[in-house]
Amino acid sequence: MTNLTTAPAPDVVTYADGGDLLVAVLREVGVDTVFGVISVHNLPLVEAVSRELRFVPVRHEASAVNAADGYARATGGLGCALTSTGTGAGNAAGSLIESLSSATSVLHVTGQVESAYLGSGRGFIHETKDQLGMLEAISLDAVCVPSLEESAGILRAAVDRALGAPGRAGGPVSVEWPIDLQYLPQREVVTLVEDASAEPGPGAPAGLEELVDLVVAAERPLIWAGGGVAEAGDLLTELVETWGAGLLTSNSGRGAVPEDHPLVVGNYGATPGGGGLLAEADLLLSIGTHFRSNETRDYDLVLPAVHVQVDLDPAALGRVFPVAAGVAADARDVLPALTAAVRGRGRERVAGEWRDRVTRAREDVRATQREGLGDHAVLADALRSALPRRSVLARDVTIASSSWGNRLFEVYDPRDNVFPRGGGIGQGLGMGLGAAMGRPDEPTVVIAGDGGLAVHLGELLTLAQERPWLVLLVFNDGGYGVLRNMQEARGVDRAGVDLTTPDFAALAGALGLPYQRIGAAAEAATELDRAVARRGPVLVEVDLTSFGPMPRPFTPPVKVPEPTTRRSS
Repeated sequence: MTNLTTAPAPDVVTYADGGDLLVAVLREVGVDTVFGVISVHNLPLVEAVSRELRFVPVRHEASAVNAADGYARATGGLGCALTSTGTGAGNAAGSLIESLSSATSVLHVTGQVESAYLGSGRGFIHETKDQLGMLEAISLDAVCVPSLEESAGILRAAVDRALGAPGRAGGPVSVEWPIDLQYLPQREVVTLVEDASAEPGPGAPAGLEELVDLVVAAERPLIWAGGGVAEAGDLLTELVETWGAGLLTSNSGRGAVPEDHPLVVGNYGATPGGGGLLAEADLLLSIGTHFRSNETRDYDLVLPAVHVQVDLDPAALGRVFPVAAGVAADARDVLPALTAAVRGRGRERVAGEWRDRVTRAREDVRATQREGLGDHAVLADALRSALPRRSVLARDVTIASSSWGNRLFEVYDPRDNVFPRGGGIGQGLGMGLGAAMGRPDEPTVVIAGDGGLAVHLGELLTLAQERPWLVLLVFNDGGYGVLRNMQEARGVDRAGVDLTTPDFAALAGALGLPYQRIGAAAEAATELDRAVARRGPVLVEVDLTSFGPMPRPFTPPVKVPEPTTRRSS
């Protein structure tokens, strides 16, 4: 007689509509705030989120994605943005490119026209040609919900893909959802899945033994850490301290080891002091970094004779600088083995000398930068003093960010370091709004220039409406200061860099926002202390005309040919 066993019947979960399904999926991964612009093509989603979670109505779809991006970075989780179809989805494109360049976990849900008319070419309102193709090009992944039966599975798969997994990076995932399917009751079939947690993990990654041999042989080691170490800070700190290695970082790698650590040189690799330290090192271990052009003098930086690399992406190994050994793996799977290998290696005297050299380099690069900043260094010091140790600094692309915000201002945790890695202007306030919503009990500071702020000036309305604990520092120099400095340095006539600037005091007053002004270095500490102590939104204008210029005007580290014509007399 044969014994038969019956598998348990799958559970069926029902939801009133697509909005309730979306809320359930977001709650499972800890999302409590969603950003977006309401539309006839996402009404059920916005209504459910507003009822069950928190919906933040930003004024532009690009800001919705920027805010979701900032929320994800500041919390270490998933951010969610809701947009309309067609023009609305197109408006989000630039911010999705930013999220893609930074591998930020963002779920972008955009509406779509009724499924019966999708792709018909009839000119249905809000429809656009091949929207999915556009989203596929600017997202880590993109998918359209084709039927009611598949909506739940597609949403869950999109969340999983956005969050990433061991051995696989996350990033923005776009889901377009026809409006007729959003309104219908949703039905999800839940089946039991065997727990695979007990399965043995992979063995040592390929190439690790060769890399370890080179690491152990080094006497003057440096590490260059990028965004790939964001979740491996404790492991990286242990390696740095055990090995006695100096730590250079990309902008994205800042804070993985707190920047007040004596062995952290920081984001100074492309400076003369950083280059000098690289010249003295006998080995560079790079971990999880793209070696971006602006951080390597457009790839002209000279690395030590021995360069070994660890990166999740196999294609990254040796892509920018040649490697003596490379390992394609998550930093968390490699760092413990490296620490174990260098522990007790018997070269404490050499390590001690090298530690002293690294600490001197750390001090020297900062002293040199302070000389070039002049009174502007006071702003960095006063802001750091005014803030608690854990607080987000969200930075738009502007002189203050590119000079001291990206280097001199100390960062102690990667989640506090929010900036547009793709270099696009105008995204700082949206990112800061998302970060402030994600961490409401800590202050968020946004650094923006008057030019960058004008790109999404409407988000001042969001700031006034939602009233998070956010200090908006607006550096007002009447235009695009970075590009103005480049034209001045080249001796050519100004073109396109001088802009009309609003009366920020009047603007803040019209919106019901507190306003403060810093016109001199002596005012910085008092005004920033007062701004942070408000525990709410405040616009602080740094009047650069009154404050004065830097001794060495900032220009970005890009190569510019000599002009064929000079400024007219």
